[in-house]
Amino acid sequence: MKILVVRFRQMGDAILATPLLSTLRKNFPDAEIDFVLNKRIAPLFEGHPAISRIITFTDDERHSFFTYIRKVWRIVHQTRYDAIIDMRSTVNTMLFALFSLRSKWRIGIRKPYTWGIFNHRFEGCEDNESMIDHNLKLSLPLRGQDERDWIVERNLSLSITEKEKQDFRSYMEHQGIDFSCPVLLIGVTAKLEHKTWPEDRMTETLRRFIEAYPQWQLIFNYAPGREAENARRICEQLECPPNVVMNVEAKSPRQLAAMAANCSAYFGNEGGTRHIVHAMGRPSLVICSPGASKTTWLPQDTDILAIGIDAVSYDLITVDKVWPELQRFCETLLK
Repeated sequence: MKILVVRFRQMGDAILATPLLSTLRKNFPDAEIDFVLNKRIAPLFEGHPAISRIITFTDDERHSFFTYIRKVWRIVHQTRYDAIIDMRSTVNTMLFALFSLRSKWRIGIRKPYTWGIFNHRFEGCEDNESMIDHNLKLSLPLRGQDERDWIVERNLSLSITEKEKQDFRSYMEHQGIDFSCPVLLIGVTAKLEHKTWPEDRMTETLRRFIEAYPQWQLIFNYAPGREAENARRICEQLECPPNVVMNVEAKSPRQLAAMAANCSAYFGNEGGTRHIVHAMGRPSLVICSPGASKTTWLPQDTDILAIGIDAVSYDLITVDKVWPELQRFCETLLK
């Protein structure tokens, strides 16, 4: 069995695809399972036991029409895939199935232009449907008639080595982290402004947290540029308390995963970092961007605690709404 799973998109979306990959691996242990990703996030998935080969596309390759077509054609003709699972089913991604019409299973999303390309089509993720449930549906055509033997894996997963975790732990200790006390990773800001909870509310919430839980150490997580400026400004507004840590930085997605593995929990804006935290087995409390459903993006049926606060507008997500949830979250962890 040779299976191609086409994902692309961002880091969080790709991590949410790992239950599908793991389900395929458990049911087809000898299969070749290839995973198509954006090159910049591909290193995060190296060593994953469900993936035989990671196939990457650079931004230049994806945005050059003829380069992209030639590469897609070469991929599907060098490896004659039995199944192609197109998780996005856009005009661009469906070329994998179009160029491989001999594949027995061509699985994608029901859209007006995908008729005739995929022989198994599913509706897109519905409102308040778990993204994991949606992704797992794409494996159903491969299940066969005997459902009793079909194994489903629902957990998010990444393969970060113990050495990577220990090396980053040593770095954190060198930067002043005391692992005898809890460590909270804070998504204090976000890449996109419309997905960032207002700065004044984040600042006030963290002020209350620092007063209530002085023993906790807070690591601000941020990317260079606008995020770094926002994080520094919030730290200054908090008067740079000693338990707010700004000098622990992950230089890559794998280092971010190693950092998450060494933290007690995550609080902040919802996004790809939260999915990494979940995959590393750490609990989280997040503020979802307006219109983003916590039911869709936060797995609720795994052993990892994942709490979300969502609303149609940030105006409805006040400090007085978030702070009691954060208190309960921390008390649960301390117990």
